This record gives sequence, C-alpha cells and structure tokens, in this order.
Amino acid sequence: MSRPVYLVDDDEAVRRALVLLLNTVGMEVKAFSDPETFLAALGKMPPGCLVLDIRMPVISGLKLQERLLALGVEWPTVVISGHGDIESCRKAFRNGAVDFLSKPVDEQDLIDAIQKAQNMLDHAERAAAERAETADLLASLTAREQEILERIAGGFTTKEIAVSLELSPRTVESHRASIGAKLGTTSAAEMTRLWLQAGQTP
Repeated sequence: MSRPVYLVDDDEAVRRALVLLLNTVGMEVKAFSDPETFLAALGKMPPGCLVLDIRMPVISGLKLQERLLALGVEWPTVVISGHGDIESCRKAFRNGAVDFLSKPVDEQDLIDAIQKAQNMLDHAERAAAERAETADLLASLTAREQEILERIAGGFTTKEIAVSLELSPRTVESHRASIGAKLGTTSAAEMTRLWLQAGQTP
C-alpha cells in the first residue's frame, strides 16, 4: 500500500525537484514550505512518511520531529540536510528518523529510504490493529477470568492459581475453558502471547 509522502523544506527549488522525482515513481507527495504550515494541516492528513529538511527558520526539522512525538505522531521520517553534522544526525535518529541523507540527495537513496519508511508504517498499523483486536478479546473476559489469565501468563500451574485465588482446581479449569473459548485458543503459550500483545505485564 502506497502511503503519502509529506515533504517539508523551505527551499523551493529542492521542493520542486523532489516532488517531480517522487511523482515519477508513483508516490503521492504533498509539499510544505515550512513546519508551521505542515502542523496546521496535520489533523486533516492520513498517516504517511515525512521528508524533513533539518535546517529551517523558526522551527527546525529536529524541533518538528520533537513536536510530533509530543503530539503522539510517530510517522517514519527521512531527514535531509545540506549542513549535516554528527550531533544532528544522532538527534534525528533518537527522534525516530529512518535515514539521514545529505544534500544533494542521491535519488535512489531517497526512494529506498521512503519505501523503507512506508513499510515500517504499514507494519506499525498492522501491529496496532492486532493489539486493538486482542484488547477487545481480553475485554470480553470476566474479572475472574482476567485474574486467571494473568496467572497463566505468569507461568502459574492450575494448582498454583487455585491456591492464590482460593478456588478449587476444578473451578480454575472451568474458567480456563471459558477463557479458551473466548480467546480462540487453549494453548498457555498463545494465551500468554495475547496477554502480552495487549500490553499487559504478567
């Protein structure tokens, strides 16, 4: 699935050249002359890959990365710069950059970096959808079933669960069967995976 590319660069010549390049390989590109304009439009745009110039007046590419992270926007980013230095490169990667390219940008390097970023976004969205589906499954469990599942994920045996919750082993097994029916698995390993996928800690 092709994702939109959001290009933020205050150099008009660079914007035109990169938009033309990416359009020729079938990428949808929306260009912005400054971070302020991009941020103003952010809420109306679907997730995509960012291509950011590192040095821009008022808000730099690094500062824009930081603002997006503060807003919970973790779109993969390719940073480009005509004045790259090691510290800026390190900060960009700490802020989640996929790649750091020097101007003049090698065309194939940029295309490869954007495709990598788009693949990362696809993977992240699939993972988020799976976590949401798992969370819905766990929400269907009763409070007692969730207590038992937590202990299953913690490696407790049926007998240990029964002792910790002051239940009979038969009652634990009955709850465990109900958990299995709701989650679609009777495997302790798979139950544990689902528990952890939803962000729980055994």
